[in-house]
Amino acid sequence: MSTTVPRHPGEPMRALRIHARGGPEALVDEEAPVPDPAIGDVLVRVGAASFTPTELAWPSTWVDRAGRDRTPVIPAHEVCGIVQGLGYGTTGFELGDVVYGLTDWYRDGAAAEYVAVEARNLAPKPAALDETEAAATPMPALTARQALLTHGALAQGQTVLVLGAGGGVGSFAVQLARVVGASVIAAARSWARDAVLELGADEFIDVDREPFGAPALGVDLVFDLVGGDTLARSWSLVRPGGSVVSVVEDPSTAPQRRADARSVFFVVEPNGAELGDLAGRLEAGELRPVVGEVRPLAQGSDAFASKRSGGMLGKSVLRVAG
Repeated sequence: MSTTVPRHPGEPMRALRIHARGGPEALVDEEAPVPDPAIGDVLVRVGAASFTPTELAWPSTWVDRAGRDRTPVIPAHEVCGIVQGLGYGTTGFELGDVVYGLTDWYRDGAAAEYVAVEARNLAPKPAALDETEAAATPMPALTARQALLTHGALAQGQTVLVLGAGGGVGSFAVQLARVVGASVIAAARSWARDAVLELGADEFIDVDREPFGAPALGVDLVFDLVGGDTLARSWSLVRPGGSVVSVVEDPSTAPQRRADARSVFFVVEPNGAELGDLAGRLEAGELRPVVGEVRPLAQGSDAFASKRSGGMLGKSVLRVAG
């Protein structure tokens, strides 16, 4: 691998790419051109990147917004790094700023030495976090925030049931719910019990050993990160007037759906302003990321495979720059 640090669009950089639809085994560490930042973009020299293990199956991974094939593709949409360049008309950042954020789903991600990101999707890195922690934050923190506050309207004194509380999103949801003064019932596999309770869950349901029962009956909000039968069964637990919110599948398609409760299915949206708000909470110690496995970029294929196999608390991170 070259030790030269590329600085200009078109020069070679190291990147994790996939050339055809497939799984983690098809990811390769190879050379790619440094991207050219477009109008409103920031060129970020990547310090660390994180990913969602299912993203290789997303339609947006393989096409642009016009539906055109865009392979070979660079995955991983969570980034922390240093501003290296600015596209025409870009404001709000200067060269050398340390930023974190979430890249657009229909563009190349951050599993590379450089990534071009819309400036509106970035925010200054919270000083309390290192690059690895910051890279593990945007996707789960934004997803939890939008699920609980934007779509779920969770308020002080209410109760939320988090299905799949042991992962990156679930761990942030538990913390954020406590910050707003809600009670939290966390449902996850047994290996997540101690960590989830330490993060602030009031009660824990071990889905390997017990079905949903009385502790979760009459909740104001169900936040689903699992889908399938687990999501379907959750309809019986939400109170009249409550909500079922999912990022996995549309809750309204379940036969168990009820007319006296609302449902929302959404995909998280990059949002620099919300990341700024979350940064304040991270600085105040109200929230903290849960980092699982950290690997170098060259081991990206193994990192995807390991995370996809399950049983790992928190977020996996790729370390790109020293």
